[in-house]
Amino acid sequence: MFLNMLASYVGTQEVPDGEGGTTTQYIYGDIWTSFAKDALSAVFLWICVAAIVILVAVGVFIRFKKADFLRTYVKYALAFFTGLAMVILVVMLALEFFDMSESGAVFDLVLIPSAVTGGVAILGIAVCYVCSLYSKKVFKASLWASLATLLAAVVALFVCLCVYFSSGDAANNNGVSQGSVSDLGLYLCTAGLVIVIALLTVFLGWKDRKGFDSRSIAYAAVCIAMSFALSYIKLWEMPQGGSITLASLLPLMIYSYMFGVRKGVFAGFIYGLLQAIQDPWLIHPAQFLLDYPVAFAAIGVAGMFRKVEAFQFSPQLKFAAGAIVASVLRFLAHIFSGVFAFSEYAGDQNPWTYSLAYNSFVFIDIALVIVIGVVVFSSKAFMNIVERYNRPVKPAAQPAEAMAAAQPAPAAAPLPEQPAVQTDAAPAAPVQANDTQKRE
Repeated sequence: MFLNMLASYVGTQEVPDGEGGTTTQYIYGDIWTSFAKDALSAVFLWICVAAIVILVAVGVFIRFKKADFLRTYVKYALAFFTGLAMVILVVMLALEFFDMSESGAVFDLVLIPSAVTGGVAILGIAVCYVCSLYSKKVFKASLWASLATLLAAVVALFVCLCVYFSSGDAANNNGVSQGSVSDLGLYLCTAGLVIVIALLTVFLGWKDRKGFDSRSIAYAAVCIAMSFALSYIKLWEMPQGGSITLASLLPLMIYSYMFGVRKGVFAGFIYGLLQAIQDPWLIHPAQFLLDYPVAFAAIGVAGMFRKVEAFQFSPQLKFAAGAIVASVLRFLAHIFSGVFAFSEYAGDQNPWTYSLAYNSFVFIDIALVIVIGVVVFSSKAFMNIVERYNRPVKPAAQPAEAMAAAQPAPAAAPLPEQPAVQTDAAPAAPVQANDTQKRE
């Protein structure tokens, strides 16, 4: 069976493309990739469920039998799950590209710049982490260089999207008419959401640790990879994009809670670029921003209630409240995209009603995230890790004080010798003990 499917995948033929030329198609189109995607999605789903159950069960056992080993076990468990996430990511992303190639949905003008942008983001994280191991100066230089390169890649991608949209191929490939897309509505909604997320990032992240360090970069890479891999474990898939996954956004929300809103928004932005490669529904440049970078950058505000004193004794409530706010912002991004870009899919329905109903899957997705997240935030070992990282850093001593503290204390000066007192009296004779005293 495997060899037959492999042969059907390899076999191709040349068929007319309707424009006087020919195009290469598989003899048995979609047999291999469709089967592999569906089968492996189910397999990976149950592997992840089994892995989570086993790891949690072993962790509970270690907690009661050998509590001093729990912290080491958590590190090994995270390393194992990260490795599993990377395997799922590579396999499913490769199958996704094969499937798009078979269906003719690979648009070089958009797909290649999207892949390059995602690659630049991942490579930049890796370079910054390596440079952080040498010195702060090298790390800052690599960070600014990576951010500049990423910005250039995003600008180039946006330009390619504009060209792709103006050619009319974007509307034709997605089954809509170009005239049904509202340019003004998309641009205004995109600008409004970007401003809201930016203001929340600035004010809510005012007291966060400034800049990235090696730990925050490493955690960002791990959380992005885990979220991206879990996004392939789909419990329900929508016909025009979007899906209910196995808590794929939980790692990103945990990252925002641990490292602050600013870093969380940045991690969500990179994750959104990767999502554009995984499941591309591209009709308009502003629609691309709404459905991918902006929608998932909004997930980064999930840690907004971490420092609220009213919720001090309930980290579960802090997480759940932040997750709901982040999901509402993501929901708004998808609603605006549905109204102003995908209104033709509504048919005779009101576009707002259609978009509200279609994108309501976001709340089912976030309900799963909140349920699993509350369980995670109920773990004392996990909260110890979070609080230990976010413990305020002691202010550094002033230079003069530091120098004074570094110098050894001066030795005590010797006391001056007292001059001997001369007297004319003869020295006293030693007292002789009598016999009675000697016997006593």
